Amino acid sequence: MAKRKRYLTATLADGYVKTIGPTAAPLTHYWRIVAQLHNGRTEVFWGHESSHRAALAKRLPAEEAAKQRGWRSFDFEVVALQEYD
Repeated sequence: MAKRKRYLTATLADGYVKTIGPTAAPLTHYWRIVAQLHNGRTEVFWGHESSHRAALAKRLPAEEAAKQRGWRSFDFEVVALQEYD
């Protein structure tokens, strides 16, 4: 029997809303990195994970990327996904 497809929504502190779906994947959290570059531009990286712990684990690679790529600074956020039909 096929799993039921659902839509997931993440609402971040700055008001940005990301919708994911339809999906049957067991996703629970959304993460986002907003990197400020030295030339004044920004880059955004995002993803979703099946646990809060897995989403928080993206912070260490983000710190390494900041050093390697020479980001001026970055913001890292994790929010719970809300399910709706």
